[in-house]
Amino acid sequence: MAANDTTLDSEKDPFDAIVDAPFDSALSERYLVYALSTITARSLPDLRDGLKPVHRRLLWTMRQLKLDPTNAFKKSARVVGEVIGKYHPHGDAAAYDAMVRLAQDFALRYPLVEGQGNFGNIDGDNAAAYRYTEARLTRTAMNLMAGLDDGTVDFIPTYNGEEQEPELMPGLFPNLLANGASGIAVGMATNIPSHNVHEIIDATLELIDNPHVEHARLMEIFKGPDLPTGGLIVDSPEAISSAYASGRGSFRIRGRFHAAEAGSEADREAGIERLGGGQWQLVISEIPYQVQKGKLIEQIAQLIADRKLPILEDVRDESDEKIRLVLVPKSRNVDPELLKESLYKLTDLEVRFGLNLNVLDHTRTPMVMGLKELLTHWTASQIDILQRRARHRLEQIARRLELVEGYIVAFLNLDRVIAIIRYEDDPKAVMMEEFSLTDRQAEAILNMRLRSLRKLEEMELRREKDELLKEQDELDKLLASPARQRTRLKRDLANLRKEYAEDTALGARRTTIAEAAPTVEFSMDAMIEKEPITVVLSQKGWVRGAKGHVDLAASADGMGDFKYKEGDGPAFALHAQTTDKLLIAADNGRFYTLGGDKLPGARGFGEPIRNILDIDADAAIAGLVVHRPKAQLLLAATTGKGFAAETDEILAETKKGRQVVNLKGDAKLRVVREIPSGHDHVAVVGDNRKLIVFNLEELPMLARGQGVTLQRYRDGGLADAITFTLADGLSWQMGGKGDRTRTESDIWQWKVARGAAGRMPPQGFPRDNRFG
Repeated sequence: MAANDTTLDSEKDPFDAIVDAPFDSALSERYLVYALSTITARSLPDLRDGLKPVHRRLLWTMRQLKLDPTNAFKKSARVVGEVIGKYHPHGDAAAYDAMVRLAQDFALRYPLVEGQGNFGNIDGDNAAAYRYTEARLTRTAMNLMAGLDDGTVDFIPTYNGEEQEPELMPGLFPNLLANGASGIAVGMATNIPSHNVHEIIDATLELIDNPHVEHARLMEIFKGPDLPTGGLIVDSPEAISSAYASGRGSFRIRGRFHAAEAGSEADREAGIERLGGGQWQLVISEIPYQVQKGKLIEQIAQLIADRKLPILEDVRDESDEKIRLVLVPKSRNVDPELLKESLYKLTDLEVRFGLNLNVLDHTRTPMVMGLKELLTHWTASQIDILQRRARHRLEQIARRLELVEGYIVAFLNLDRVIAIIRYEDDPKAVMMEEFSLTDRQAEAILNMRLRSLRKLEEMELRREKDELLKEQDELDKLLASPARQRTRLKRDLANLRKEYAEDTALGARRTTIAEAAPTVEFSMDAMIEKEPITVVLSQKGWVRGAKGHVDLAASADGMGDFKYKEGDGPAFALHAQTTDKLLIAADNGRFYTLGGDKLPGARGFGEPIRNILDIDADAAIAGLVVHRPKAQLLLAATTGKGFAAETDEILAETKKGRQVVNLKGDAKLRVVREIPSGHDHVAVVGDNRKLIVFNLEELPMLARGQGVTLQRYRDGGLADAITFTLADGLSWQMGGKGDRTRTESDIWQWKVARGAAGRMPPQGFPRDNRFG
């Protein structure tokens, strides 16, 4: 029966272990455990040492391997193997990637690992495999780990309980702010830039002296980020201060233009290198933090290829150990500041860095802290470490004093001690009873070598005892006095500051914090080189742009001497610039916008405008004018309705255009004329040759609509309309060759209210009912 029971136990149904529980509660409980693990043991740094567990374990492993700055390098594979084998049960790639970042001087402001071999570069290339690279600790890493042997931190078991690892690094180096951190946890993230160590220390000293110091005072000392790759932070001091007050915000980081080979100081600071003959080029010497140089070059090259930055001719990478990107403008007439602003707007030469001071406090609780709160917590942790170091040292002193006092007793009774050791069966017990020694004292005397006996000099022992008692007294006073503790911390910080002072290569500030001038608002027009063109649009909708201003008046029709396809002829011709916008009106009331630089050349017949703009196939072109800011147009339809419109309001941003004039039935847009400044009246003529004149004030200004009735008809519709100055009279173009006009100054008899039928025009008015 027992055998059967054993068989049954070994063949238990696995479903017997299933726990009957609601799915939602089971899921939430397990997900919460995962979330807490991600937050506290993977993604967020501890504010006390600024490290995540993987980085802490890497540094601890390298210390165990004695990879000090003074010792030889060892293979990275050795370090990674030790880390994942003893302390960090994750993949080797994850551990090596973390180690590589600690060695990259363009990723960390103060690298903690010194690499030998290919550890990647700012172009975005990856590091070599860990079997090819070697590493050791830097001086900064040793500062961060200083005091590990002094009882300053707790040691906790590793994941398998076989080893011990420090809970945190006790060094005085302010790693959290000095090197920053970034990470994404479950439901929260952190993003901290690097800062300058001597500024961090100065702000901490100010806080120690005055715990109630104002945030504004701290920001006078602290300044802001100091990034590994330099660059410029161009936000206002108020915006930067506000970000650090709350622990959340963002900064605009720009690359730096600087030309070391430029002649004048002004050119060097502006990054301009003069090449002679008026030619010049721009030089980028620093790029924003976390931007890959190779990616930035690709972005600029793509802008050139896509003609989105027509004022830039070429980009060259002439970098060696230092970054040097050369930008060649399209022309020497290009404005350097416009080119810079264009690059800031269109590429990663300007990026935003989000500040999120989300860290784990001393209780491993995630919190978003402002600068003052962060420094306060860090100072408190360093005071705690100072106290623990003092207590540990007091324990060492007490143990040493016990032995020294035993040695003094032995020296004073040396012959008797030798006799006891030589003749007694249990010398330890006899010495303890005869000289009132403790167990440790007696054991230490018995363990002494004979050669050590000659060192037992009373004066030397008493001097050591006095020194130990003096140190013990100082440590007792230190532990009893918070003021002494603050003074000691200030002294230690001041000593550390010397290593990272402003005049050292490591401590000199790299990032310039200076508010940028107001951003130059620019459009693509500003990037186009301004050149005169003659725009020609044919009756069948073929458009072209001839270079220069062709003499249009030299031809009989005033359209210039251009050739057209068979069956086609001139419709519109005007002078413009490549930087101008052309307003093209279709007779269905829709307006389109076309850049002067987008016109095809005039070597052939041009190109159908419908290939460039989405104009309806059954719509004809009713007007072509050059956009002038704040200019006004007279718009009139065949129905006799019309209005005035401002050109700025009818610019179209897409190829599909913008509906401006609403038309009903078979109505068509007939008149599109610019209203010159100073005109005060409108003249309208119908197909019935009736003419009216009314005050321009009666014409409404609309952005879109049908308008109002300009002239009333029994039959036919509106033929033409124009604006003029009444005092100068009404003019129209005469037929025949040449640009002959006639002016009728006595026009009062046609002046009526808007909407009238009108009367026959003056004698000599054109038979086609057009003003010209």
